Amino acid sequence: MSPWIVLAVIAAYFAMMILLSRLSTRGGNDFFGKKKTPWPFVAIAMIGAAMSGVTYVSVPGMVDVSGMGYLQLMLGCAVGYVLIAFVLIPLYYRLHVVSIYEYLDRRFGVVSHRTGAWFFFISKMLGAAVRMFLVCLTLQMLLFGPLGLPFSLNVLLNVAVIFAYTFRGGVRAVIWTDILKTVCMVTAVVLCIVFIARNLGFSLPALTDAIRQSEMSRVFFFDDIDHPQYFWKQFLGGLFAVLGMTGLDQDMMQRALSCKDGRSSQKNMLVSIVLQFAVVALFLCLGVALYLYAASAGISERGDLLFPAVATSANLPAIVGILFVLGLVSTAYGAGGSALTALTTSFTVDILRAAENDRTRRRVHIAMAAGMVLTIIVFNALNSTSAIDAVYKIASYTYGPLLGLFAFGIASKRKVRDALVPLVAIVAPLICLALQLNSEALFGGYTFSYEILPLNALLTFLGLYIISRKA
Repeated sequence: MSPWIVLAVIAAYFAMMILLSRLSTRGGNDFFGKKKTPWPFVAIAMIGAAMSGVTYVSVPGMVDVSGMGYLQLMLGCAVGYVLIAFVLIPLYYRLHVVSIYEYLDRRFGVVSHRTGAWFFFISKMLGAAVRMFLVCLTLQMLLFGPLGLPFSLNVLLNVAVIFAYTFRGGVRAVIWTDILKTVCMVTAVVLCIVFIARNLGFSLPALTDAIRQSEMSRVFFFDDIDHPQYFWKQFLGGLFAVLGMTGLDQDMMQRALSCKDGRSSQKNMLVSIVLQFAVVALFLCLGVALYLYAASAGISERGDLLFPAVATSANLPAIVGILFVLGLVSTAYGAGGSALTALTTSFTVDILRAAENDRTRRRVHIAMAAGMVLTIIVFNALNSTSAIDAVYKIASYTYGPLLGLFAFGIASKRKVRDALVPLVAIVAPLICLALQLNSEALFGGYTFSYEILPLNALLTFLGLYIISRKA
């Protein structure tokens, strides 16, 4: 595919984002949210918010190794969304918080508040870097590499784009961009499936049968408890991951808290998970179709490189490549923009405690963008694993203490020694890391997967109990 076509698609999408950002700021800046967004719009935006460039590229590419076992994780996510809707949402609305980590201040104290905010900061900065890295890697192959431009310039320009449309629009711009992202992404995936089926000589019902009969369509794994795809590992991993990465994540919850009241926000959460499950299933079906096409066309790429290799192959019409790039940039800029906004909000409100100072907010926003650029470049130098696994491994160690803190605060009325909370939040992940590195020797060949996150949360919970007393 010509790099100039890629550049044209990016420019067109960027123009749409800037237009949405300008329209969204009518009526005043909404950087911290004003609880005016209709819940159906937020539900659609949540689909795009949960689907990053990692989902767009990695999920289809992983079906040759794990089949459709990712749906096991999504079942756990569904239960997690129900808990968020009926436990956390009422709590946040009752307390009238801007940043969800303000709860920790009211429950435990200022040190706990800042501990939670710092763990979110680390989690979101690293997670956003993983997601943006994968997108920048693909754009380096399609655009910047053919033009002889370095990876660092690639990263700088992409972060500059997301900075430009979030600088004024804030949460409102993020929500409308997420809606645009959802429409572009789903449209791109559906049309890619249609064109691949046509090239293979299949009707859509015939392709559906081929996907169903493929060995890669296996969903449930109950036979080997030591296998990373074992059902209960995936289910519990999805449950606790969504509690941490959605319910305790300022990036995700800033959308839910933009609804006018708690009941509207609950409707948004319940509708959103149903739609997300359907979209993930669509991605997995696309993955099987991509491997079927790659086998017929002699394409050897696997994993994260499969989708871009197939979409830009010479045998498919150019529109497939254009649709791929459109879906890719929509996921990249949507996820990056929301992460940048959430990082700015949390750092300004939770760490600097300067929510009313607009000048400070602008400076923080610039600093967060610069930090994201540097983190992506460092990750590029160190990366040696699948992007989607990297995201969840990071989350297991950084969201675990957050989950433990909120669980202890909600389930217990005990008072903790606020000054010791950071020690507990650091020791728990270190114990989990030691257990994960030595699990095969300690537990007869057992290997940890996503269940390391609830274990991390449990150790944090126990540590908080040790440093607490009766109210």
